[in-house]
Amino acid sequence: MSERIAELFRHLTAGVYVVGVADGNRRNAFTASSIMQVSFSPLLVAITIGTDHESYKLLRSGQVFAISVLSADQQPLAEHFGTQSGRTVDKLASVSWQPGRTGAPLLLEALAHFECELASDIEAGDHRLVIGRVVDGAIVRRDGEPLIYAQTGNLDGSAALYPDEFG
Repeated sequence: MSERIAELFRHLTAGVYVVGVADGNRRNAFTASSIMQVSFSPLLVAITIGTDHESYKLLRSGQVFAISVLSADQQPLAEHFGTQSGRTVDKLASVSWQPGRTGAPLLLEALAHFECELASDIEAGDHRLVIGRVVDGAIVRRDGEPLIYAQTGNLDGSAALYPDEFG
């Protein structure tokens, strides 16, 4: 692992989010920081996800996802959803959430929510770039600042995934 490269990439400013997925009554959620708006018309957002994640299987079969924007005081939630597998743990059992219009889980204490229907799924190295059409959303709380990835340290353990050198 190259700490130098990991530190460099932490300078790409990004928020920290919980992405909920659903297929019928099956639901899961995971922590993500690689999220961005890609279009105004139609309203599109993109997320990245590893194909080996349980959430990716649910996203593909259910065709929906929801983004909950975490506040700066919600790093424990980011850790909760980012360090356990949905194959073995019901990550939603111990948090306050509700199904959104799409059926995907929304965290009740988040700053804001975006609900999306799958529009495109593109191979992107060891992840998939998933584009969703925003079909609903809301500002839930106006009393907080968003959680920023650069301020979380090695929250997701990703520092070990960076190569030792560029190339």
